[in-house]
Amino acid sequence: MTDKNQHLVKILELNLAVFLISTSGVLGRYITLNPTVTIFYRTLLAAVLFYIFCKWKKFDLRIDNKKDVLKVVISGGLMAGHWVFYFFALQYSNVAIGILSLFTYPVITAFLEPIILKLKFSKSHLALGCLVLFGIYFLVPEISFENKYFIAVLFGILSGVFYALRNILMKKEIEKYNGSVLMMYQIVVVAVVLMPVVFFSNFTEVVGQWAPILTLAIVTTCMGHTLFLISLRNFSTTAASIMSSAQPLYAILLGMLFLEEYPSLKTIIGGALIMSAVIVESIRSIRKKSISDIN
Repeated sequence: MTDKNQHLVKILELNLAVFLISTSGVLGRYITLNPTVTIFYRTLLAAVLFYIFCKWKKFDLRIDNKKDVLKVVISGGLMAGHWVFYFFALQYSNVAIGILSLFTYPVITAFLEPIILKLKFSKSHLALGCLVLFGIYFLVPEISFENKYFIAVLFGILSGVFYALRNILMKKEIEKYNGSVLMMYQIVVVAVVLMPVVFFSNFTEVVGQWAPILTLAIVTTCMGHTLFLISLRNFSTTAASIMSSAQPLYAILLGMLFLEEYPSLKTIIGGALIMSAVIVESIRSIRKKSISDIN
């Protein structure tokens, strides 16, 4: 196989990973359980599968010090918030609005990262932030807490904030530990945090939806995220983030195919504005890294 063909295979593998992760949108809409219940059983199953995978691959499961353990625990709590609010956003609206409001997280990251890591703030981020806000304007039919779509967008953005904080917190940890091991521990934390829902949920209803929950655990969480982590070996994080921008497209197409949810013109316009900001920020990150590598 030529180098060109090998690179094409790697691109296809990364896109497959993004596609598998994007199934969370249609599954989150299809499952009628309370999102906290769905996420708990999703993570319970995924934690077991990740542990088996890590033992099979003989990954080192040790975390060196208490500071790193604390970071993993906090990131797991943030992951729980990210997933729960995202699934509430899906239930209050549709796949398109849920995934697009979540995908404000790259620009949210661009704002939070300089503050948390004490880096220099880029003025261009202000323009990108305005572009995202303009996109959100098209997603929200009216600013009212009586409107479920408005609440859904707020939940989606809040999910994006949790996700951005989690990614920033784990930035240095990814360089020190195996990605699958970190993911496993974070998933365990999510399961522990949400464990009380067992006492308030109807297990019969959970059993009645075992198939989509199992699919969510295996296809989305384990296969999708593991394949994505493996693909990161072949691409820079920023290059992978640009290709990950296809996730809303895949999610919306799946919603149209399986749920017959067709985005409105306003949703398409708002989504285009948000994704434009995401892609511009990703390209800027690549160029910035290329310049720093040359210097």
